[in-house]
Amino acid sequence: MSGFSGLRVLIVEDEGLVALMIEDMLQDLGCEIVASVSRLSKGRTIATTVPVDLAVLDVNLAGQPSFPIAEILQKRQIPFIFSTGYGIDGLPQEFATRPAIGKPFSSSDLQRAIAVAMEF
Repeated sequence: MSGFSGLRVLIVEDEGLVALMIEDMLQDLGCEIVASVSRLSKGRTIATTVPVDLAVLDVNLAGQPSFPIAEILQKRQIPFIFSTGYGIDGLPQEFATRPAIGKPFSSSDLQRAIAVAMEF
């Protein structure tokens, strides 16, 4: 277990196997998966209405950026992490200081990113 036990997490990831991998990693860290969604619209709804402590956001959701979800989370003061297969340098200026991990990533990479995200 880690210091993240009981942390309620939203996963927004459009690749099913990647989402399952992230779920497994988070559960191994003691986190509770509140929701795992693959589309922008569902992610926005969950981010707006559901109590979560952290979110892991794929930057590109079937061709749509996840930044509207990040904006909602930011307004709610909920920490989040971006995950991307396109390189972490492409984030908009408003999110440039947010933690981001490049795919593929390890459990230890995710754990470090969570620690940084929780400091925001």
